[in-house]
Amino acid sequence: MRKIILPLALLILGGGSLAGFEYWRYVTKGGDPYDEIGITLNQYMPGPVRDWGCAKLRDRFGQGLPPLGCASAADPALWR
Repeated sequence: MRKIILPLALLILGGGSLAGFEYWRYVTKGGDPYDEIGITLNQYMPGPVRDWGCAKLRDRFGQGLPPLGCASAADPALWR
């Protein structure tokens, strides 16, 4: 049983780290706020992380339409 748990835990930890790094890169350095992978990761992030990411994206790309997940519920053309 131990032979399965350790590799599985390492796989989960590695996958989470890779997803977290990819999300950080999308938010802070990405060239396109409409990147499909970034938007998908944004939807899976917990609320405070998503709020931080949307604020960073708004600072970088505030003139355009917000990506999915960062739009206001009342008006999808406005950032939240």
